[in-house]
Amino acid sequence: MQLQQFVNSDALNDAFAAQLVTILEQAIADRGAAYLVVSGGRTPQVLFAKLADTPLAWEKVTVLLADDRYLPPDAEHSNERLVRNTLLQRHAASARFISLYAAADDAYAAVPVIANRLSALPTFDAVILGMGEDGHTASLFPCCAELAAGMADNAPVVLATSPTTAPYQRITLSKARLLQSRQLFLHLVGSNKLAVLEQAQAGTDQLAMPIRAFLQQTAVPMAVMYSPS
Repeated sequence: MQLQQFVNSDALNDAFAAQLVTILEQAIADRGAAYLVVSGGRTPQVLFAKLADTPLAWEKVTVLLADDRYLPPDAEHSNERLVRNTLLQRHAASARFISLYAAADDAYAAVPVIANRLSALPTFDAVILGMGEDGHTASLFPCCAELAAGMADNAPVVLATSPTTAPYQRITLSKARLLQSRQLFLHLVGSNKLAVLEQAQAGTDQLAMPIRAFLQQTAVPMAVMYSPS
């Protein structure tokens, strides 16, 4: 794990966007396509806007979320809505987006349709993760009954979870699928998140803090992009 610290979020986002563009451009040069996995929430919104303002062969880039709440894509708290409104704009409007939503009775019933959508995707070029103060990442929450299944090395590509400490059923990529990437990033802003990171690094129980599985593995390069504000 490599910790990259910045004086503020503006400096972080400038450097982060530049690194991502380099990765995407290299992937396009190498194989004619790039695959980027992003996370929702407030933290990445300025980063997404910077990427959207960057000229790139976006029509060759596929974007998907690491996880989403099981909500229609136009719902206020949908991560898909956030990505469409912030990242998939201007230059990046031509990128291909793969939704983690499918209309069904519930998230669990939607999984087979979503899994089929993702089944042919190759290794990702970059995965951007976030982290909650409980150490969850994507929708792999310590409180989920489905956590062990989602953290297993032989887990399916995608699964539904029902956190007891957060609203809504969720659709999330599994740990195993998220690790099928050339580069991992953890995007953190705020001194409280640095304290959680230090707690995660100090222990080994991955079910207590699922982010540990990503921080402590050595198969995929992991960069923590951090600023205090």
